[in-house]
Amino acid sequence: MPDPTDSPADTPIGPDHLFSGPGRVLVVAYGIFAVAATGRSLVQLGTDADRAPLAYSLSLLAGVVYLVATTCLLLGGRRAWYVAVAACSVEAVGVLAVGTLSLVATDLFPDRTVWSHFGEGYGFLPLLLPVAGLAWLRRTSPPRRG
Repeated sequence: MPDPTDSPADTPIGPDHLFSGPGRVLVVAYGIFAVAATGRSLVQLGTDADRAPLAYSLSLLAGVVYLVATTCLLLGGRRAWYVAVAACSVEAVGVLAVGTLSLVATDLFPDRTVWSHFGEGYGFLPLLLPVAGLAWLRRTSPPRRG
């Protein structure tokens, strides 16, 4: 019998919970990127912020986006699903915009960041991760309300 204290926004979605199967791999990947991007950007901003403030700040933003995606995939539920979609969408736009800018406006990115050159320094995983995340979220989308 369902718990009456559970709201529809807090119950797992569809046949696949966000953190099951491939969702576990995504959580691990997002978690690693959250720690790596946040840690690296905080060190860069703390030690040499005037060298590339835009690049380092965008890396910090990337770390926060990865952290939000990780948290939402772990939590599950309708609200978390929508926030995860937003986070992955911001990530996709970010990696495409920063990747393009880092190639055409090299003076803005004197140092490599997680999204610069489309994540080349990270094996292009920052480019692939939002695609995988959005595909998983599509597969686990909540049922439409009628």
